[in-house]
Amino acid sequence: MKKRVTGIGGLFFKTKDPNATKEWYKKHLGFPTDDWGCTFWWKDKEGKDCSTQWSPFPEDTKYYTPSKKEFMFNYRVENLVELLKVLKEEGVTIVGEMEEYDYGKFGWIMDNDGNKIELWEPKDAAFQ
Repeated sequence: MKKRVTGIGGLFFKTKDPNATKEWYKKHLGFPTDDWGCTFWWKDKEGKDCSTQWSPFPEDTKYYTPSKKEFMFNYRVENLVELLKVLKEEGVTIVGEMEEYDYGKFGWIMDNDGNKIELWEPKDAAFQ
């Protein structure tokens, strides 16, 4: 297995008022926010369109469970099925089951500091 993480897929964090936070970032920093937060588009070294998601979550979200942190990173990966097998063999804690949607596959792991990490094998074209 050559590549594991290919980039940052998203930054998710808890806030008291996600809508107010999205509006603040829209007004002061020019984020083009929507219901989910903000999607940043960029091109990889081969010129392929890629995205990174910025999303504020409500303070009471259970999406980061079992992590107790106020944030969760999402990393872009290639071949999530194979990567999850390798990580499991390496003793990494896998959280839940892999899920697949029209915009990609998702899997979750825990790092050595107790942070839940989301792994995303994206289908960027689904957003365009």
